[in-house]
Parts: sequence; C-alpha cells; structure tokens
Amino acid sequence: MKRITAWLAFFAGVFCVLGVQAADKDGPNIIRSYTDWVAPADQQAYESGIKAYNKCLGAHGFKYAWVALNRETGNVYAYSYVSDPLSWADFDAMREAGKACDTSFRQNVNPHLKGESSGFMKRETAMSHMPKGASLGEGYFSVVLFTLKPGHEMYKSFGDTVKKLAAAADKSNWPGRWQMMRVIASGSDAPDYVMVDPSKDWADFGTHINPTFWKMVSNVYGDAEAQALRKSLDASLKHVSSHVDHYNAGLTYRPGK
Repeated sequence: MKRITAWLAFFAGVFCVLGVQAADKDGPNIIRSYTDWVAPADQQAYESGIKAYNKCLGAHGFKYAWVALNRETGNVYAYSYVSDPLSWADFDAMREAGKACDTSFRQNVNPHLKGESSGFMKRETAMSHMPKGASLGEGYFSVVLFTLKPGHEMYKSFGDTVKKLAAAADKSNWPGRWQMMRVIASGSDAPDYVMVDPSKDWADFGTHINPTFWKMVSNVYGDAEAQALRKSLDASLKHVSSHVDHYNAGLTYRPGK
C-alpha cells in the first residue's frame, strides 16, 4: 500500500531530547499538541463541550488555529488538537489570549475527560519529504511514533539516516510525502520523533506507490547503500508504533470562522 509505513515494515519483524533548537530560518517551526481521552458514554457531551469552548474563543477574538483530529485506529475515543507552527514567544501570547475561556474548558470539557496529555514538536525540514507547496491536507493521517535507543549515537544515527532518505525522495521527486517532527519536553512516555503521512481518503491510504520506497532509495544510492541505510535505521530504534487519525472539521478552531 501507499503508506510510508510500508518502508518501516522491515522493523516490525525483527523523544531523549538533546536540547531545544531555535526555529528554522524559514519561519516559526514549533507545534503544540494535546490529546484527550474520553469514556464512550461521555463522547457526545465532550464534543459539545469542545464546541462551546471554541465558541468562547471566537467571541474573545482568539487568533490561533487548532486542528482537531479523531483517532480512527487504536484508541478510537482519543482526540488530538494540533496548533499551527509558531514561535516559542507565540505560545506565551496564546496562553494569555486563552485565559478568558479557561472557565469554559473546565466547566464544559474537564468533566468528560479520562485524561489529557500535551507536548511540543519541532518540524524537521531536512528529515521530511514535502514537495514545495504541498500540504498535509484535511483527510486521513498515518501517525508513526519512533522511540530511539538511549544515547547520543543512536539519536545522531537516526537523524543522519532519515535525512539521507529524505534527500533521496527529494532528488527522485518520489510521489509519496511525509512530515517528520522532533518531540520536545513531552513527558517520559513520549516518543522521540513523530512522522505524519497524509491521505485524502481510505482508497488513497491503500494505494501502492511506484516505485516502492526502498526501490526508490536503491535507484538513488545503489543497492548496497540502501541496505546499509536500512540497517542503520533499524539499529537506532527501540520501538515503533502507528495509528491513523482523521481531520474533524466540527471540532477544529479557526479564527474568524
């Protein structure tokens, strides 16, 4: 199938952050995310509470967008909310701007939560393959979570390897795409990296890409180098998991709408 997870399949059988970097020269690059867990019986009330909270934000002129995602596989009673890429200073301003609706969230959403987690991610352009002008869209998203083995060498090896894989995809104009993000200050259970691979629908999700990912890498670097990159990637990983999310327009907040 089309999914980038196909190039991860070889690990199936067989974020230790080293410091926060400044935003890239191409602009704000930090994303904040929240994930909420609700009980099945509370799902309708929870969604109504989020809509009430979003209505409060709009009434107070809140200018920061939050994209809502439903979990389609795995725990389907999980919801994620992802900010636009921003600067670190923007999150200070966001916090102040949102205070007017804190009471709305506590009253309308908190009673229906089983739990909530939050963290930050930094977009890693050199580790991603996103053709110029391409976006992640508003369909389905395969979300792959990478936890690395401990140590600086594993962290560096993973980064260097994925950069070479992304460079091969860029050079060959490979039709697949993915966005890699490094996880920052997100708790002991958080992965080290998150990769997002978009699809417009389930049919697109299941479509094979020609050439396959590793065939493309072999075409660019040769078979021996492609195999070496596979081994390097495998050696750096402690755990990999994935799930699918779906864009939720009804719970998404966009300023002025």
